[in-house]
Amino acid sequence: MRRFLRAPLRQAKRALAALTACSLLWAQPAAAQQSILRDAETEAWFAAMMDPLARAAGLDPRDVKVVLIQDEEINAFTAGGQTIYVNSGLIFAADNANEVQGVLAHELGHVADGHVILADAGARPSMGISLLSMLLGVATMAAGGGEAGAGIIAAGQQAALGRYLAFSRVQEATADATGLRFLTTAGITGRGMLSFFKKLQQQEYRYGIANIDPFMQTHPLSGDRIQTLTGDVQRAPAYNTRPDAALDEQFRRIKAKLEGYAMPVERTLRDYPDTDQSLYAHYARAYAYHKQGVPDRADAEAAALVRAQPDDPYFLEVQGQILLEAGRPRDALAPLRLATEHSRYNPLIATTYGHALIATEDRANYAEATRVLRTAVGRDDDNPFAWLQLGTVYELTGDTARAALATAERASMTNDQRTAQASARYAMANLPANTPDWIRAQDIAMASQNAQCAANRRLRQCR
Repeated sequence: MRRFLRAPLRQAKRALAALTACSLLWAQPAAAQQSILRDAETEAWFAAMMDPLARAAGLDPRDVKVVLIQDEEINAFTAGGQTIYVNSGLIFAADNANEVQGVLAHELGHVADGHVILADAGARPSMGISLLSMLLGVATMAAGGGEAGAGIIAAGQQAALGRYLAFSRVQEATADATGLRFLTTAGITGRGMLSFFKKLQQQEYRYGIANIDPFMQTHPLSGDRIQTLTGDVQRAPAYNTRPDAALDEQFRRIKAKLEGYAMPVERTLRDYPDTDQSLYAHYARAYAYHKQGVPDRADAEAAALVRAQPDDPYFLEVQGQILLEAGRPRDALAPLRLATEHSRYNPLIATTYGHALIATEDRANYAEATRVLRTAVGRDDDNPFAWLQLGTVYELTGDTARAALATAERASMTNDQRTAQASARYAMANLPANTPDWIRAQDIAMASQNAQCAANRRLRQCR
């Protein structure tokens, strides 16, 4: 499991602040630490759950992405495009894969119904009411009616807010109905959607939300959502369909490893004590001990996983990762090579393998590292760490032009436009003209230049 805090998350959170209609529930106090988590097994699980839903929505499953965020808040949201963000707190709150799939269906409803795009339509009338009330209020104050003017402004603001919140609640109810339709079309039971809403209802009681004005909320209260959906869920042909057992098994594994990675070690060892010899417990403790800096115990837990399932790529991956990060890259090569092969060169796993090959400091391994890392970025070009490793191996083998291109790729995706432009221009100057790498360097140089000009508001100087 890897952690990346990058610009896309910050952009999504800015969009979320303005588009609260496209989240699962209203915001609770945010966790102190937030970052995007990249993990091969988790992303494969999300893709497997999303595939039938995307097809039911008439979307290409390859274009729909689910991103996991390390945040204890129970939430999921969309912020434009076909990307759905899921907080780790939601995974911990869920009891099974079907509950998470119900949440994904709801968020896909926002995507398919274009709610982010339509948010302006909801905000525009509210803004008009707000501005008009301010003009009338200021005019009244100027005429000597100070209290009356203040009252007009306050009433206008309240009316504007109420109108926007009503629009938001309609979007949420629509996303519930659309999500349920996707589940039904895909032959998936909606029981998980209902049971998760019941969890949210418990949260409302815990935070006292159930006792406040339902008309001043961005979302319908969970009790109302349950009442609205129950009949349709129970009448659906798939209501009694058993959830996918394989997805549930993956859910238990992922929830365990996520706890080991994201939660305090003390909690993990309390939830998965040494007396628990299940695969889930070994998984959780492997990450917990590794995070705690106890490599021998972490390695022992990972070895227990591999003994139980020697060909499982994700168990091999964690074993190799622990060895690599404990300063034993040569020992990490064998499990990481097998993990890469058994995962059919999953780009995240392949990147770790390429990193291990470089970390051996053996020039004999650099050619394989280059091949593996080029395959990784070819399948997933939005991984700054993969580009860092590819640039490193290029530098070690004397290919400074392609090392600069890799640096440009990484800088571009982390919004370091100055470095991106300088590195891309160096690559262009040292690569054969009109080759694919040269053309890519040219694209980055132009894009980064335009981004800098826009940021500095000096467009005329950049023409």
